[in-house]
Amino acid sequence: MPGLRHERLHPAPVAGVDEAGRGPLAGPVVAAAVILPPRGVPRGLDDSKKLPAAERARLCQRLHGCARIGIGVVEADEIDRLNIHWATMRAMELAVDALCADGACEPAHILIDGNRLPRWGRAATAIVGGDAISRSIAAASIVAKHTRDTLMHAHAQAHPHYDWHANKGYGSPRHLAALREHGPSPLHRRSFAPVAAAASLFGHTATAAGRAGAETQHLGPGAIPDLFAGTR
Repeated sequence: MPGLRHERLHPAPVAGVDEAGRGPLAGPVVAAAVILPPRGVPRGLDDSKKLPAAERARLCQRLHGCARIGIGVVEADEIDRLNIHWATMRAMELAVDALCADGACEPAHILIDGNRLPRWGRAATAIVGGDAISRSIAAASIVAKHTRDTLMHAHAQAHPHYDWHANKGYGSPRHLAALREHGPSPLHRRSFAPVAAAASLFGHTATAAGRAGAETQHLGPGAIPDLFAGTR
């Protein structure tokens, strides 16, 4: 289970940062930044990929009640403009900005899952596989994953063809079949090859007008009101 060895190497407070949604064909990339409290951390924190959805939802709710959390969301149009790597870095920057929005919790150090850091002046360390060994990064991975899943469930209501409630925007067989039958939605990433191929069949182009409402966001606690709908 993830521990605090890496957190103890740095002055407090230490924030963990992780992302969700690099690989999907549709929807945003979401990052979370989390500063855990000295006491009262919920048990069971782990790499979000190892946890079932119901456990992620339970832990995310507990974390929102005890930790400092910031969330950054970068939508498909900006992913296409920046590429997925730099969009992910941007989401991490926005998550830390949201964490520090009130000026009360500027982290002394930031632990980031992966092997690259955003281009910022903050003290930070990249840790490959960090969500499996750092408790703060594990917490961030849970918040990022549950937040993104919640957003994709909401988007699935408006775009039912693509089966997003099940695949969360990843390229499942049903999702790919729907792309071929219906073409891409405004939430699809046109820079990803399967989407570009489907768009060419339908004569679609990526335009700002076609993606009304899709924008980069930095979100503090409570900014996604239905985050825990159905989990209480």
